[in-house]
Amino acid sequence: MSANGLKNRSGLVKLLPYAFILPPMIYLVVFMFWPLSRQMYMSLTNTRIVNPNRGRFIGLGNYERLIEDPAFYVSLKATLVYTVLTVLIGVALGVVAALAIDRPFKGRAVVRAILLFGWAVPGVAASLIWLWMYNERSGVFNRMTELLGIGRFSWLTSTDYALGSVLAVTVWQVAPFVMLVVLAALQSVPQEVREAARIDGADGISTFRAVTLPHIRPSIQLAALLVAVWSIRRFDIIYLLTGGGPLGSTSTLVVKLRQTAFEGHELGMASAYGAVGLALALMVAAIHYTAEQRRMKRMSR
Repeated sequence: MSANGLKNRSGLVKLLPYAFILPPMIYLVVFMFWPLSRQMYMSLTNTRIVNPNRGRFIGLGNYERLIEDPAFYVSLKATLVYTVLTVLIGVALGVVAALAIDRPFKGRAVVRAILLFGWAVPGVAASLIWLWMYNERSGVFNRMTELLGIGRFSWLTSTDYALGSVLAVTVWQVAPFVMLVVLAALQSVPQEVREAARIDGADGISTFRAVTLPHIRPSIQLAALLVAVWSIRRFDIIYLLTGGGPLGSTSTLVVKLRQTAFEGHELGMASAYGAVGLALALMVAAIHYTAEQRRMKRMSR
């Protein structure tokens, strides 16, 4: 082969990685970055759904309205409470479940399949199941409370219970995912190190803190990050169960976005709600990145 042929082949080999990267980059630009940039621009306009192509640029006007609107702070509070509680409870239950089924026992495969059921069920189907269970007249929960002699509860129509009821459904869905991630991490914990800790006289709690937890902590942090981002943008469960009510107690930023766009017909204002939700998600990702960088620096010392 001539020198020119070798040179051309070498050039093609160098371009090969970019050829593999190009299709996903095109997908990201067309279906993610371009719509996202359009949304960010739309949040700076007074675009309305009745005439979406004639929005006028108003700068930060929509964000000024958000700051002055009490409903925005209600939605922001609902989003933060919903996200924080989902992460805390969902991750805790997922870790406990993973530790419980990590050890071999009879029927473990069946138990694991049952625990994964909540994650496998689509959000719409899960909402319909729980909607029936929360029914004030014939729901399972109110029948149980009546048998216990404490009466019926308005699970989805009371400001005292609505957010907690939605939270229970969300945790039921995300905890199995956390369990699966942590369970996979537990499989990578060296058994030799565990045995050495037991031989040295360490009890179960000490072994978990000194050996198991350091190995599974990155997986727990990653699962918490994903659960937090999913909770910030969660729509189907909340909207199908409560529609954002009662009195806005479950109206998170995403639900408020939908109401503003399709009931208030204000696409610009709805885009501003979306931008705030995006900022929250980026803040969560930044916190996770910072914590991970600090962990890597400690390990490198």
